[in-house]
Amino acid sequence: MSESQAEAAVEILSARDVPLGGPRAMTVRRTLPQRNRSLIGAWCFADHYGPDDVSDTGGMDVAPHPHIGLQTVSWLFSGEIEHRDSLGTHAYVRPGELNLMTGGHGISHSEVSTERTTVLHGVQLWVVLPERDRDTAPAFQHYVPRPVALGGAVVRVFLGSLAGDTSPVATFTPLLGAELALDPGATVTLAIDPAHEHGLLVDSGDVEMAGTRLSPADLGYLAPGGDTLTLTNHAGTPARAVLLGGPPFGERIIMWWNFIGHTQEDIEQARTDWMTGTRFGEVAGYDGDALPAPELPHVPLKSRGNTH
Repeated sequence: MSESQAEAAVEILSARDVPLGGPRAMTVRRTLPQRNRSLIGAWCFADHYGPDDVSDTGGMDVAPHPHIGLQTVSWLFSGEIEHRDSLGTHAYVRPGELNLMTGGHGISHSEVSTERTTVLHGVQLWVVLPERDRDTAPAFQHYVPRPVALGGAVVRVFLGSLAGDTSPVATFTPLLGAELALDPGATVTLAIDPAHEHGLLVDSGDVEMAGTRLSPADLGYLAPGGDTLTLTNHAGTPARAVLLGGPPFGERIIMWWNFIGHTQEDIEQARTDWMTGTRFGEVAGYDGDALPAPELPHVPLKSRGNTH
């Protein structure tokens, strides 16, 4: 462990339960955004769900809904989700496979767990686009990272670089996204970019991050400065976590519903366009109506950003 890391304090962000949209409202655990921390790099949203027995919960059924100004990152540990979007994409989210959708100027999509799914378990993440790229054309990308064995750990890098592997998926700001599987009692030290801040979302196990113990569903935050990160699984069973990173995002943003903008007008125009059937296209093949946008509050929307 480097001296800088040994002195660094890990901030623990605890999850809150949030009902996801859909007829039976599957519950997710949300760790970003929070009142005291809106972003980690350009990562601005993190939902962690499952393991859910879909015979009890009904699984995921999110009707067509719009996005602007962001990218969605879907990563599963178990189960399968059917993705349809207004570009005409019909794809599946499966364990160990990245599905990245760029909202940009405007896209709409639906997400439904398939009949083949018995247990649904994974994370849904958002990345904010910088102001210069917020109106980029919508797009969809799929990538299957290779597993990298590190001695007591297996790493799958779906965005950025870690453990000698680099994802070919292009991003609009430097990012790191990787799944880490740790053997019982294993300790691993990873070389990290000292210019990045990092967040470790623990799925299972008793994981120590840079000297701080984290429980399942915790998100541990580490500020820039260290060039290594040491993780230990203190549990007698395997542990799993998702490591996120990127340089501090210097812009202030407005997040409302499924939109990210830089001004109140960005959000208001996107809501109007969605409710009037313009800009976002149509999602073919979903059995049901699209989600209506909620009413905007009667007070100005607040911008958010981290203080560095």
